[in-house]
Amino acid sequence: MITSEQREKLRGWLAGRLPDDLFEELAEVTVDREEITVIGRIPAPQLADDVSAAEREAAVEGRIQEFRERTRDARIAVARDAEHRFRRKVSWGVECGGERALFTHVAAPVMTRLRQPERQVLDTLIAGGVARSRSDALAWCVRLVQRHTDDWLTELRESLEHVQRVRAQGPDAESGEAPKDTE
Repeated sequence: MITSEQREKLRGWLAGRLPDDLFEELAEVTVDREEITVIGRIPAPQLADDVSAAEREAAVEGRIQEFRERTRDARIAVARDAEHRFRRKVSWGVECGGERALFTHVAAPVMTRLRQPERQVLDTLIAGGVARSRSDALAWCVRLVQRHTDDWLTELRESLEHVQRVRAQGPDAESGEAPKDTE
């Protein structure tokens, strides 16, 4: 987990490093232990007011594909610099005409041990056609929790940032040493 200050520095570095004409706006930068996801806003295609929803959807999809292909080299250059500097993979996405599209991104494996009642939940999701595997079922559960507990998770993340700031001000902060084990 990174602090707000570290996130702001990362966002600032990206804002300074990204070519001026890449995005209309740097919409979102998300960071975890493995990955930095950069999402920028690009202009929606100019269409007549009376076009069908299908035509509008296809135009936005085409704009996103065109952007992805045209900017690949610039995005790769920025990603290489960022991956070296921040020691995380960089993934890209865009917002266009109210749609969000992620390009290649990290799918990190997570090991866990589950007891039978928990495995039965996953197996029920598989049997019901919600997921193809226990891995898919677990990912579905995480997305469901995320959707319904966003406020709580935000508060928890803010509390963790506070704990990190307090730890950084501890007695060993200036020396840079870790606390000594007294056993």
